[in-house]
Amino acid sequence: MKLDRSHIAPLGLLRHFGLSARLLLLTILFVMVAEVLIYVPSVVNFRRAWLSDRLAAAQIAALVLDAATEESLPEELEMRLLAGVGAKAIAIRGGGRRSLLAAGDMPATVGKTVDLRDTSWTTQTRDTFEALFDTSNESLRVVGAGMGVDFVELILDPHPLRSAMLEFSRNILLVSLLISVITASFLYFVLQWVIVRPVRRLTGNIANFSNNPEDASRVIRPTDRGDEIGLAEQALAQMETTLADELRHKRRLAELGLAVSKINHELRNMLTTAHLLTDRLDRVTDETVQRIAPRLVATLDRAIAFCETTLAYGRAAERLPHRRRLHLAPIVADLANLTDLAPELGIVFKAEVPEDLVVDADEDQLSRVLVNLVRNAVQALSQAGANDSIPQIEVAAVRKARNVVMCVRDNGPGIPERLRADLFTPFQVSNRKGGTGLGLPIVAEIVRLHGGTITLDQGASGTCFRLTIPDRQADDGSQ
Repeated sequence: MKLDRSHIAPLGLLRHFGLSARLLLLTILFVMVAEVLIYVPSVVNFRRAWLSDRLAAAQIAALVLDAATEESLPEELEMRLLAGVGAKAIAIRGGGRRSLLAAGDMPATVGKTVDLRDTSWTTQTRDTFEALFDTSNESLRVVGAGMGVDFVELILDPHPLRSAMLEFSRNILLVSLLISVITASFLYFVLQWVIVRPVRRLTGNIANFSNNPEDASRVIRPTDRGDEIGLAEQALAQMETTLADELRHKRRLAELGLAVSKINHELRNMLTTAHLLTDRLDRVTDETVQRIAPRLVATLDRAIAFCETTLAYGRAAERLPHRRRLHLAPIVADLANLTDLAPELGIVFKAEVPEDLVVDADEDQLSRVLVNLVRNAVQALSQAGANDSIPQIEVAAVRKARNVVMCVRDNGPGIPERLRADLFTPFQVSNRKGGTGLGLPIVAEIVRLHGGTITLDQGASGTCFRLTIPDRQADDGSQ
């Protein structure tokens, strides 16, 4: 079935005009519609007034008729009275008698009778438009109330009434058009200044900003307006500022990613060489070397594997953990060596982990989490010092039901309030000079991959991170 769009064609034409032109045309249209609503009662009242004037003139003629005897009223005076009224015949009834004043060429029939004593609005409206569009030559009989008589009636030629109504309608149309044009022009210029120009400024700024979103100079400058346009300017400025910052941030990340890929490529080669050199340590009989060599080899293995993973995927996203049940105490014990990063401080490392505590986690990833947190603590103590006289780092862990809760605490100055909101956001927070702001985000990502949580203990003195690693579900199949 084909949709008939002919009735919406005029509205479709508005699409070819701008906002100001549409407003101008629609204002003219709406004012004309309002004038039509005013026109109907106006033309009805005009017709009634026109006929009432004729009846008033007929009443005067009737008084002359009553004052004179039939023999003393000359025919010439009768014609002048009828011409003054614009009627072909006048009749009055009062005092029990009826008087008639008529011209010689009386019409044989009367087309329509109008009784002005009928005040029904519906009847008057219908009669008005019938008279406006009636082009017949039939005479019109008008009946109305008179002063001192029962009624006055007259027979008229309808053409003068119709001509007067058409002239009145034409005048109403011209006045309506003039009012519409003046009103629309005022609205056009006012809205052009108040709304259209600011909207064009907004759209122009959006187009200009889209050409180079990273250019901060292209961000719109909001005006002092407090209306909806002003709110739109403020919202657009905030959006463009945020978008520009995000794009610049992403571009820096892309450049950093390329640099990291290049670094990883060369670092992998260096670490491979270092791994080959550590194999020779097996031949050294020194006890200290024999104790440190396996840890050094394991650390190099993890570094090489991480570089290969980064190069393989083109990004530093963490793999899914290969979880198994591990004794946590040995992993925590290895962290004590990290205090050697600041030997001059004499940092005391405490491990409060039961020997039989088992955690369900990826050994490599869990080790990276704890290394990052302890190393951050060492760096914080080396830069800002301790609250107490002796710098101290403590790692504690307990099992609560199916969760292992670990706390990494130091007695340093703590993390400033302004940095806590973005603590786990990449590149946003770094408490030391030259830091990348990636340590804590990496820790948070690994903990989330294990289904756990990491939070900053706000109530503790110094800095205390609380980690929760849950056991896997019983139906996991990988216990």
